[in-house]
Amino acid sequence: MRRLPALKSGWMLVAGFSFAVMGLFVKLGAPDFSPAELVFYRSLFGLIPLALFAFRQHQPVTTMHWRLHLVRSVSGLISLWLYFFALTQLPLATAVTLNYTSPLFLALLMTVLSREKLHRPLLLTLIFGFMGIVLVLRPHLGPDQWFAGLLGLLSGFGAGVAYLNVRAMGELGEPEWRIVLYFTALSTIVLGVYLLFVPRHPLTWGNVWVLLALGGAATIGQLTMTRAYRTGSTWLVANFAYSAIVFSSFLGILFFREWLSWSGWLGVVIVIMAGISASRQVRRRVPVRPTEVCS
Repeated sequence: MRRLPALKSGWMLVAGFSFAVMGLFVKLGAPDFSPAELVFYRSLFGLIPLALFAFRQHQPVTTMHWRLHLVRSVSGLISLWLYFFALTQLPLATAVTLNYTSPLFLALLMTVLSREKLHRPLLLTLIFGFMGIVLVLRPHLGPDQWFAGLLGLLSGFGAGVAYLNVRAMGELGEPEWRIVLYFTALSTIVLGVYLLFVPRHPLTWGNVWVLLALGGAATIGQLTMTRAYRTGSTWLVANFAYSAIVFSSFLGILFFREWLSWSGWLGVVIVIMAGISASRQVRRRVPVRPTEVCS
């Protein structure tokens, strides 16, 4: 990991593209696997290379910050499960946009944890952002898709909780590979046990490549995102995170011919602008100590 180029905030562009590719393979794998199976294999195929890295490099896997890891891993697993379900039911750009409301929730969470009054600029930013969400959802979802839309929005909240803990652990010097290792390990164990008691779909040579590509893209995205938050400018990283929506929009058009209406695109732009504004205001006004996250 030390020999990687010093892209700093630029690592978030790599993460954005990786997460967009992950979303693409979730949709490609949806006809053959349930969302729980997709999350399980995404976690399993991400866990194996991380465990091998730790073993070969003699890296310590123990940590003093297990509470932060637990909260990050549980919230991340719930968020990912909801997100994958939304991806299987909604257009790619719509599902990704809903998940990337996480900076809005992160701003709200940091304000609450810091016991700071919700000042007017941030309040207006949040209202503006959720107006964008309405534009993204309302023209494009059928009566049978609103439940998936709600779960996609909840995945954004869960991601906000997870990123709050990623930031806290970054401030404590926790390496990015260990953060992702604990997350993928917990996800693999929990879903592995769950899948023992429900019907499963068989692995074949015709579908296993989708799972391998999904796991690889997700792991690269997790590692580069965590490195970006640790080494780059928080505000710039938050801006670059939205590249995943742009990449996903192009992939949705290219592979599934998912064209949004003008109001849908306007909603995407509004969500991006609101997220950038929320991240900037939080960075300037709301300090959160790592100990506050688990208090």
